[in-house]
Amino acid sequence: MKLLAALGLVALINLPFGWWREALRKLSPLWFVAVHAPIPLIFLVRRLLDLPWRLETLPLFVAAYFLGQWAGGRLRRQR
Repeated sequence: MKLLAALGLVALINLPFGWWREALRKLSPLWFVAVHAPIPLIFLVRRLLDLPWRLETLPLFVAAYFLGQWAGGRLRRQR
């Protein structure tokens, strides 16, 4: 249950960063900030939910990360 909550939070945290990233020139310094800034927040989510670092869950977190980035960019393009 904690894992599903963490994955949802990871995707949700990345929505505004994906929105912001979509407005930036690809590979610019701010684009890199938009892509990498949520990583400390994701670390905090894992710590607060007391989730251990397991290799089995890494692909799930990566997928949730990119899903949030993609969805935020998609929302901006639709607007």
